[in-house]
Amino acid sequence: MGIDEQKEEREVLDSIFPDEIQDISETEYRISITLDVASDDDDSESRPPTLILQVRYPDAYPDEAPYLDLSTPPNAPKHPHLDLQSDKPRLLSALQPSIDENLGIAMIFTLVSTLKDSAELLITERRDAIAAQREVESRAAEAEENRKFQGTQVTRDRFLEWRERFRGEVREEEERRRREESEVEEKRRKGKGAGGEEKRLTGRQLWERGLVGKGEEDEVEEGQDALAGMEGLKVGGE
Repeated sequence: MGIDEQKEEREVLDSIFPDEIQDISETEYRISITLDVASDDDDSESRPPTLILQVRYPDAYPDEAPYLDLSTPPNAPKHPHLDLQSDKPRLLSALQPSIDENLGIAMIFTLVSTLKDSAELLITERRDAIAAQREVESRAAEAEENRKFQGTQVTRDRFLEWRERFRGEVREEEERRRREESEVEEKRRKGKGAGGEEKRLTGRQLWERGLVGKGEEDEVEEGQDALAGMEGLKVGGE
């Protein structure tokens, strides 16, 4: 009974997968399964991935589970979201519930459909995860960029801190201004004579300090000589 059911299933599979099925022996064959997945935005010309399900009937099939294996076509490019070397155990494990449910009846078409759905879901999940991560990174970068154009949020504590700092700066500026005015007033007082009038320098002092020209010194000295002459006349008269 098992062999008859195997031959019948094989004929049905020929009609379903005329170009995808290839015999290896009377009890063993391969079925190529092309996955329906969209191309990545940065790889629009990539071909959809293809899996090859290899099936071998045991003598008691379908009362006993078929022997299954997975591979990819020779020289097939590696898909960015599917690595059969590491994903094979997961994909074959996904078939086990269907095998358990269909023992006793032909199940290969069901297994092909289950395998196709599982592989497509795996690729979609990984693609969505990458897209979500990119979205998170993009929003974080955008938020960081927006923070550059936003001022610091004003809270009550921040305002009080700013006000106290501002008042301190005002007090320091007022103190500095008073010191400067005091220094100016002190210098002005020191520049006055004992009688409260500003002390005037002699012509020689002006000359020695470079505050007058040569001609001004001559005039001062001539004035001093004339004064001395007048004092001499006064003494002679006495």
